[in-house]
Amino acid sequence: MDYKQAGVDIEAGNEVVRRIRALARGTFTPGVLSEIGSFGGLFRLDSAHVNDPVLVASADGVGTKLRVAFQARRHNTIGVDLVNHCVNDILVQGAQPLFFLDYLATGRLEPDVAVQVVEGLSAACRENGCALLGGETAEMPGFYADGEYDVAGFIVGVVARDRLIDGRTIQPGDALIGLPSSGLHTNGYSLARRIAFDMAGLRVDSFVGDLGRTIGDALLEPHRSYLSVIKPAMSTGAIKGMAHITGGGITDNLPRILPEGTAAIIDRTAWEVPSIFQWLQRTGNVPEDDMLRTFNMGIGLIVACENGDAERVIDALAAAGEPRALRLGRVAAGQRTVRYVAS
Repeated sequence: MDYKQAGVDIEAGNEVVRRIRALARGTFTPGVLSEIGSFGGLFRLDSAHVNDPVLVASADGVGTKLRVAFQARRHNTIGVDLVNHCVNDILVQGAQPLFFLDYLATGRLEPDVAVQVVEGLSAACRENGCALLGGETAEMPGFYADGEYDVAGFIVGVVARDRLIDGRTIQPGDALIGLPSSGLHTNGYSLARRIAFDMAGLRVDSFVGDLGRTIGDALLEPHRSYLSVIKPAMSTGAIKGMAHITGGGITDNLPRILPEGTAAIIDRTAWEVPSIFQWLQRTGNVPEDDMLRTFNMGIGLIVACENGDAERVIDALAAAGEPRALRLGRVAAGQRTVRYVAS
């Protein structure tokens, strides 16, 4: 008995490292001081460009969206989901991403699959100006079923202390601006999969007329990054707070940035809910409250600013490439809750 017979193929792992080294190098920024394969990644923080720098870090995964990727045998968008989710999580505090690390765990390492995942990671890192500094690939036989894996991401960004965005100055009368999502992003997939594959009996390649594409294509639509459009809008100095709408929907995520004594009033008629959410609600007969607390419902990021600055922020977003930003509601007195109205 040897290690390979026990289920761990060291040569497969070495092949993955050889194949992904060039992908990672393609994301390196001037701050990177190490090579892929080092025990730790080295990054030099140049404080000359950021006054009184504050590091902002976050970690996340992709959740059961992975199961849709397994069914579709499509793995090159999963890395995009992971990076963009993490970028948005630190962006809402005003941070620019510096570097990213990943952890990929599987029962039996398939180099082609691992490389597809890293292709997505590296593409998204390049798009966000973020270095793929390193990571870990773990082969654990008997822990994951054949053909399955899990992946997690860890991001570090930087923001000047006086540019931190934390929502503490949000007050009644402020405006709430919504930016559209690209789909489910990376949340609500346990419910979405149950509806699509168990209740509706669809296959991942089943065409759904109401969606104009296969259910697999709809569910695997990559998580969007908001960095390129939010960064110019932040330069206006008008943004008081931002919420990334992930698990828990608007209902649970927006209160995370509200100070004590404030609440959010969201106009449910302000935007048209995308067809994928309408189809899921109709097909699964899902109560409205559950939809709003499970999915982003077409709004992936919410910005809070003074009411008088709202149009300036919307114009800045449009100039940066997001013409669909809209007034979503307002801040009122209350106890850090969300109330939905129909104007």
